[in-house]
Amino acid sequence: MDRLPASASVLAVVAHPDDESFGLGAVLSAYADRGVRVSVLCLTRGEASTLHGVEGDLHELRAAELTAAAAELGIDRVSLRDYPDSALADVDLPTLVGEVTDLAAEVGADTLIGFDRTGLTGHPDHMRATEAAVAAGERLRLPVLAWTLPDDVAERLLAEHGVPFVGRAADDIDLVVEVDRTRQLAAVACHPSQAVPGSVLWRRLELSGDREHLAWLRRPAG
Repeated sequence: MDRLPASASVLAVVAHPDDESFGLGAVLSAYADRGVRVSVLCLTRGEASTLHGVEGDLHELRAAELTAAAAELGIDRVSLRDYPDSALADVDLPTLVGEVTDLAAEVGADTLIGFDRTGLTGHPDHMRATEAAVAAGERLRLPVLAWTLPDDVAERLLAEHGVPFVGRAADDIDLVVEVDRTRQLAAVACHPSQAVPGSVLWRRLELSGDREHLAWLRRPAG
């Protein structure tokens, strides 16, 4: 089993409120538990969601959910932007890269983390957020780490739920880390508008067990 890479300050770059919990939650809380400063840049408010399970304005509701989830995960800082949900790919890339580089400088980030290049399900918002993180990593000469899934888990989820998850072969995964999902599950519970019964989220967490899989999109220097 691998260890999380050493870091003093990690910046997660995500597209939607809940990505920090549903996707990166176990990894971010593991960093926080080690005393690492953890920050999140969320590029949209997620108001285009169709999983509205509670009453209220999603634009405001999901922002409040993100704040509560971040506290559960031990995240030090959350910066929520208002770029168009489900149209993030239409936003000028240099603009998004600027958002990442500016916040990375503010928090002294030495590592960037996000979803894999495929967005794991091919969601264009997730892919664009990762594209911005990688470009920012190139500009700042920072390593960029990606959360991913092994092929067997992705294939099971596709077969059982019809969700087009895209995983990686074992030899294309750089790190397999053991995680405690306690704080992640508490953060997930802060997103009642998204963590609906029957969601593929629950099966993905079950199949993943106590392991998360990570890959370098930009490797550390040396």
